[in-house]
Amino acid sequence: MALTLADRRDQQFVLNEQLKIGELCEAELYCDLNTKTFDLLLNEARNLAVKELLATFKESDQIGAVLEDGAVKVPPSFHRAYKLFCEGEWLTVSDDTEVGGQGMPCVLGAATLELFAGANLAFSIYAMLGHGAGKLYEIFGTPEQKKLFLPNVYSGKWGGTMCLTEPSAGSDVGALTTTAVKNDDGTYSISGTKIFISAGDHDMVENIIHPVLARIEGDAPGTGGISIFIVPKIWVNEDGSLGEQNDVECVRIEEKMGIHGSATCVLSFGAKGKCRGFLLGQERQGMKIMFHMMNEERLNVGVQGLAGASAAYANAVNYARERLQSRNILKSRDPEAPQVPIIEHPDVRRMLLQMKAYVDGLRSLNYYVGLCMDRARISRSDDDKVKYQGLVDLMTPICKAYSTDKGCFVAQEAIQIYGGYGYTQEYPVEQIYRDTKITTIYEGTNGIQAMDLLGRKLGMNKGQVFIDFLGQINQTVMEAKKIDSLAEMAAKVDEAANKLGKTAMVLGKAARSEQVLAAFANAYGFMESMGDVILGWMHLWRAVVAHPALEKAAKGRDIAQAVASSKDAAFYDGQIKTARFFINTMLPLALGRMDAVMAMESAAVDIADGSFGS
Repeated sequence: MALTLADRRDQQFVLNEQLKIGELCEAELYCDLNTKTFDLLLNEARNLAVKELLATFKESDQIGAVLEDGAVKVPPSFHRAYKLFCEGEWLTVSDDTEVGGQGMPCVLGAATLELFAGANLAFSIYAMLGHGAGKLYEIFGTPEQKKLFLPNVYSGKWGGTMCLTEPSAGSDVGALTTTAVKNDDGTYSISGTKIFISAGDHDMVENIIHPVLARIEGDAPGTGGISIFIVPKIWVNEDGSLGEQNDVECVRIEEKMGIHGSATCVLSFGAKGKCRGFLLGQERQGMKIMFHMMNEERLNVGVQGLAGASAAYANAVNYARERLQSRNILKSRDPEAPQVPIIEHPDVRRMLLQMKAYVDGLRSLNYYVGLCMDRARISRSDDDKVKYQGLVDLMTPICKAYSTDKGCFVAQEAIQIYGGYGYTQEYPVEQIYRDTKITTIYEGTNGIQAMDLLGRKLGMNKGQVFIDFLGQINQTVMEAKKIDSLAEMAAKVDEAANKLGKTAMVLGKAARSEQVLAAFANAYGFMESMGDVILGWMHLWRAVVAHPALEKAAKGRDIAQAVASSKDAAFYDGQIKTARFFINTMLPLALGRMDAVMAMESAAVDIADGSFGS
């Protein structure tokens, strides 16, 4: 069975009908673009994903990245794919043309990443890290640093990484021990070891420019004393030519559960005392600078979670349509009845619709956040800029944590759809699950995202950002209430959003009291609940858009007849039924979870360590 990717029609629906991204072209920044350009871009991205990246999917898992004689080699098929990726300028889809980008909206960047990561998540990591590092050099670099590094990093000729984690300092970055000593020429001597460095070394580029967190000798402990440095693998001379090896060595690559084609490296800096780097930005501003990249990558990882879900679902649907097994339940006692495709069985349909509900909702969520980034970019009003950027910041931990949790769930359910075959390497879904699992861990584990949501994001601007968010939901609820067939669903989403607001108040108050430990023990349940409410909102929004489109597609015919004979009618009817399914059967679970959060059960923090068992 051929591998398949995200639903083209649904991508178009979200972009053009739900989010109406064509309206962005009214802004000066995008005035030279139009929806036809957007569609062409997405078609080209799909062509690259289908014709080139999917072909690397299996090989990259079986061969993986290997360390030979101190150098990392990627799967052979990656070289052609990476060359074409760079030639298409896909690394900088949403960057300004002044720095070599395509100048497209951020929401298009999310849509293309879904295709690329869905085709091969391991491959997509190299591009993500390269772009993220380049963005740091673009924003915080000196004119000389930008000239020296940015063109080659943004073109993909040189790679990039994110060097934070150390053996004794994982999520606790402030405990790092990598040091920097200033030299007479203004450079710094770097010494230390970094672990779990994605794309830390590989042979698709001629150089890798590492952003490295380190503490300047004598600076204070903790995150406040951390600076960040530009450390080339191969030294770059003032004229841009490559010099000598810069005492940066990959000493090991990790053997992992998935993403075998992605080189996850242990990097040694300065083992021979000859590693140099340039200070990026100001001293002791390292965490502030690096978090710019972290936030970008967390949103990208959210799209990776969506990509895993959409690829797993697309393959599972195709399999369910082809796999013959058992008789139709209405003819189960008829020994002469033929076997039917498993998509006819009610429980398989339940699983598929639950998977579809997550995939569609996650697509709308992640694309919507991309649109908010664009709105913040183009808004002339400072208040609007603040509002849209606030929505991006608020929903970043949701995109990262909720999208990846549900991405893994959908991939797991895809294995269940395939049955025993799904557990074998003959079919793609077991690899999709193994690859997708990393998204719940890197760029800040999902538990950390829940803590970030509670500890930092809910209280932004004295809670006004969260209020603005609830206001966005209310706008959709009011639109839906005008449509009789959607009014009941609108009421349920309204109820869930109001309860979310109440839960946020209770949890936020507890976090500022003697119940602080219990509050953070319940932060994950709140994050899940907020994600469910957002998906309820997204599905209601989809239904509001789909309702008049369905009536138009029906052309006055009975809806059932129209659905049976028209692809458009079937698509829009599917939007409304998926919304019904999520809002009526999945969203109610969030109401119970919010009750549990507000009960502020403290057993998790009260239990003695020894009570966990031996």
